[in-house]
Amino acid sequence: MLFNYRALDQAGKETSGSIDALNVDVAINALQRREFIITSITDAGASWTSKFDINIFSGVSNKDVVILSRQMATLFQAQISALRIFRLLGEASGNKVLGKRLIEVADDLQGGSSISKALSKHPDIFSEFYVNMIRSGEEAGKLDQTFQYLADYLDRTYAVSSKAKNALIYPAFVIFTFMAVMILMLVVVIPKLGAIIKDSGQAIPIYTQVVMGVSDFLVNYGLFFVGAMVVLGFFLVRFFMTPGGKLYMDEVKITIPYVGDLFRKLYLGRIADNFGTMLSSGIPMIKVIETTASVVDNVVYRNILTATGEAVRTGSTLSDAMGRYPQIPSIMIQMIKVGEESGQVSDILQTLAKFYNREVNNAVDSLVYLIEPAMIVMLGLGVGVLLTSVLIPIYNISSGIS
Repeated sequence: MLFNYRALDQAGKETSGSIDALNVDVAINALQRREFIITSITDAGASWTSKFDINIFSGVSNKDVVILSRQMATLFQAQISALRIFRLLGEASGNKVLGKRLIEVADDLQGGSSISKALSKHPDIFSEFYVNMIRSGEEAGKLDQTFQYLADYLDRTYAVSSKAKNALIYPAFVIFTFMAVMILMLVVVIPKLGAIIKDSGQAIPIYTQVVMGVSDFLVNYGLFFVGAMVVLGFFLVRFFMTPGGKLYMDEVKITIPYVGDLFRKLYLGRIADNFGTMLSSGIPMIKVIETTASVVDNVVYRNILTATGEAVRTGSTLSDAMGRYPQIPSIMIQMIKVGEESGQVSDILQTLAKFYNREVNNAVDSLVYLIEPAMIVMLGLGVGVLLTSVLIPIYNISSGIS
């Protein structure tokens, strides 16, 4: 195979060329024997399509990164070199995208890059939080512990967020099915029964007139209505992609009754967990705040953390800086203040994270228990109103005939 390379020679002069070798490892070894410092090496025989080898049906989930982190922790404990670890896991990965990225990381390591710098080139997989934790582990010489911390942290966040998402899948499916059945009845069944009721010449109850009016509207203007909804949905999506739209949506998330409390606890737990994990790894407070702001996934709390970082940079304590915002509960402020006085901020925050994660789990369980009976009542009322509005007039017609 032919490989194109760029490198620095002994004098520090940049040079480039091509080399024929069995694989990329052999090519790199041959260049290093010439005392070249490799800056890049690529397969010259690769087609232009291979450079854009993206599988739109494949991605890297949080679960994949959790498993990867645990594997790395085990291999680092076995004192295997970082280069060998990333190349081994890349070749053995069942996820094509993740495997390709790990091989790229291994190539960067072989070129002299640090692990954190190599991982930072793939922000779609390894977040800023992840990279900063790895950088701290490199400086402390505790990469095995760092990867274990990361795996535990990601496992916690994955469990909480996936539970919250899964709790909404069943209600969403039931509501979608219910709406589809109702629309089908209003478009197909009700018009035929409505014609019978109108032809009878009897007085039509007001609730039946309403149902028949909705049915007529869907039959005559249903396509226009769907088109209008699609256009409205398009503009709403565009709006929610703007900074103002994102801020509005995130404000709604944390203010709507009951569900807002769930979201607040989810974000507060994420903030406390990030703070506690990063501070325990020796990362400076300012960097912890900035990194947490970038991964909290809520514009309201991101703005709060950004302002908090500026206040801490000018000499304020974390508790005083965060205490200015009503979105941060007083119990969290008081516990942070206790941690600052005792020098155990990271431990206090990790305790807070466990508390909020339990609260989120309990809130999700309660939400599921409330949603199921609420859906049953809603479905029963919908079907009951629809059937009653049609069956009672038909019953009156049949009674009159008899």
